[in-house]
Amino acid sequence: MTTSVPPPATPFGQCAYLYVGTTDVSASVDFYQRALGAPLVWRFHAFGTDVAAVRITPHAPLVLLAGHRPVPSCLPIWTAPDLEALVQRLRSEGFAPGEEVGTPDGPIQVLVDPSGNEIGFLRPDRPGALESAYADPSNTNAVR
Repeated sequence: MTTSVPPPATPFGQCAYLYVGTTDVSASVDFYQRALGAPLVWRFHAFGTDVAAVRITPHAPLVLLAGHRPVPSCLPIWTAPDLEALVQRLRSEGFAPGEEVGTPDGPIQVLVDPSGNEIGFLRPDRPGALESAYADPSNTNAVR
């Protein structure tokens, strides 16, 4: 007889993004589209960098191809409705503070585990903000 083990209770939600570093966003978008059939969801050039989102599955996470991330790298980003409480708890468990970033979706807090791996948590204050901004034909930062 097998017993099922319930998943752990976590104070965060789904994995929203896999934030991947690239040296050439255009080439990476083309590659993901050709190799995986991943449609472009949005792409922006702003603040001196280029970032594009592609969808490789019908559900989260989106893969963000970013010119400003180190290569190679992949930063997973989970949603966290109570970001401050989660960060406080994880820091008390041994995660080191990392970068704090403001995004159109909401703030992201990156934490670093004892091995040096980064993990990000997003408070989704404005879900869908990037998709809406990309759909706006007057957005001059959108790359189409």
